[in-house]
Amino acid sequence: MNAKRIVVLEGDETGQELLEEALRVLAPAVSGVDLEFPRYDLSLESRRATKNGIVFEAAAALKEAGLGLKAATITPEGSDDVGSPNRILREEIGGRVIVRTGRRIPGVIPHGGVHAPISVVRMAVGDAYGAKEWREGDGENEVAYRTERIERSVCRAVAEFAFQLAERTGAKVFGGPKYTVSPVYEGMLKEEMDAAAERHPAVRYEPQLIDATFALLLSTSGDPLVIPSLNRDGDILSDLVLPLFGSIAGSESLVIALDEKLEPRTVMAEAAHGTAPSLKGKDVANPMAMILAGAALLGYGDEQAQQAGRAIREACLEAVADGIRTADLGGSAGTREFTDEVIRRTRQKLEVWSAL
Repeated sequence: MNAKRIVVLEGDETGQELLEEALRVLAPAVSGVDLEFPRYDLSLESRRATKNGIVFEAAAALKEAGLGLKAATITPEGSDDVGSPNRILREEIGGRVIVRTGRRIPGVIPHGGVHAPISVVRMAVGDAYGAKEWREGDGENEVAYRTERIERSVCRAVAEFAFQLAERTGAKVFGGPKYTVSPVYEGMLKEEMDAAAERHPAVRYEPQLIDATFALLLSTSGDPLVIPSLNRDGDILSDLVLPLFGSIAGSESLVIALDEKLEPRTVMAEAAHGTAPSLKGKDVANPMAMILAGAALLGYGDEQAQQAGRAIREACLEAVADGIRTADLGGSAGTREFTDEVIRRTRQKLEVWSAL
């Protein structure tokens, strides 16, 4: 991947406004990293005007550069409309893994005593999504069927990335599919989890059935966790895990394509929230998740980029800890005011670190 270029995927409404705030923080004058930001307009208007042609252009650029930062976009409801750009982007870059991380925000009370970060690593393709469905019979005798599929290569990608992430962050790989009830289908992911555990013996590994995973989440609050999962299981888990921290403002979402060595080849980052149309133009929305998404991308660059990513993450959380908060976190800071504070702290950190 070209770690000096981040493809910018523009979006809609407040999603676009928060993207601009994240780009202010990533600017070379702030991050100290010589980055280029080629832009592609993925707003609903642009997608309709090009009949999604712009999405395919953006995907090609993203695949070449290896890194992309995406704003939230509108998905229209009509079946004859342009649909979701996320599906096209995932398919075109070969995205196999989606990672969403929940983390505690200073001053925000988490639910159930959860404190340590929890990352859900799920399949980006297959499983219940895209399954073939049909019905036979009628009345009380009507029967519905669904044919789902998963691929070993995707199971391997999910399992391997989960252990790589746990290794980097000192987390425990926890959870898993319902492999006892479904040893052939769901057991395939469990087999790959076991194989990845053998490749990463230093990583703590505690496999659990998916129902036990949900039940035990609140009682394992002391350890940072990485949870590998099937596509739909992970979708549901993410919707539970992120709000456990009291707010999804500290959560970014990554779509990852891996190479033949199971190393990240392409990474697309975005915030876990939507376009928030009611907040557009009011300078009150919280830009932290988008800023953290940008910082996550820097983690896939060289040492200088990784250091800048760390500085940005710390600057965000320290600003909140010191009371610089937007309204959703109980504060009075505006969107730009919060970003300005993150910029100030990031520059300060990098200057101090360089002196050391």
